[in-house]
Formats: sequence, structure tokens, C-alpha cells
Amino acid sequence: MADRALYQDFVVTRSDRLLRTAYLLTRDWALAEDLLQESLTKAWFAWPRVEEPESYVRRVLVTTYTSWWRRKWRAELPAGELPDTPAHDTTGGPGERDTLWEAVGRLPARQRAVVVLRFYEDLPVAEVARLLGCEPGTVKSQTAKALAKLRVDDLIVEELHR
Repeated sequence: MADRALYQDFVVTRSDRLLRTAYLLTRDWALAEDLLQESLTKAWFAWPRVEEPESYVRRVLVTTYTSWWRRKWRAELPAGELPDTPAHDTTGGPGERDTLWEAVGRLPARQRAVVVLRFYEDLPVAEVARLLGCEPGTVKSQTAKALAKLRVDDLIVEELHR
């Protein structure tokens, strides 16, 4: 029973930060809440065996998000007709932050997870590698690839605005 009380304390104290991580991965508050809920449910069943709760739940968040992304990707079907195009934006376009998140959203799931954990959660390479279940060199190479894609994306956006 003491383990379950510790679980409740963990959920109360860490949910806000974990929800932020889930949002940064999904870029959708409703999906982020679902992702966090599913991750916390998985943690509940494993709780007696968990040694480092926050690291464990973060890893569950990332792996669950990745499996959702893969499932969604396979479930997409081509449409016969394109949806209506949105009205022209007369406000001058999205701000820098929105543009950045659109670019991050175009990254593959693994690269997006690395960017979120490294730069938004400010975790060291070794911790990100542990959470993702890979080598630190993989984290570094995925970071380099993600940043290169973001740079190219930024150059394309600059060209479009000229």
C-alpha cells in the first residue's frame, strides 16, 4: 500500500511537467493528456518494480508516443479529393515559435523525441539515450540530423517569405 501512496504523490507532483513533455511530443493538448494517462496507467501496473519513477514514465511516454505515431502512419489512407483550402492568412503568417513547431512537427518521431528531450526538457545526452533505449552516439546523430532538417526547413521558409 505504501507503494501506491508513493505513486499518487508522484502523479500529483510530476503530472504537470510530464504533460508538458507529452504536449511537446504530440503538439496537441488532448492527445498529450491521453498519452500521459496511458503512460501513467502503464506505470501503475509496473510501479512496485520501478526504481526511478520519472525516468521510467518519460521512457513510457516516448515509446507510447512512437507506437502511436507508427500506428497512425500505417492507418492513413489517400483521399480522392483534397479538403477545402483555408482562407488566406492576412495577419502576416505564423510567428517564429509557430513556424519552429511546424518544422519540429515534420521531423520523424524519434528525432522529435530527441529534440524535445534534449532542448526542451534540457536532459543530457546520456539520460536521453537511456530513456530511448539507445546509445549516446545514436542520440547525437539523431540530434544532428534533426537540427540539419530544421536548418533546411528554416532556409526554405526564408525563401518563401522573400
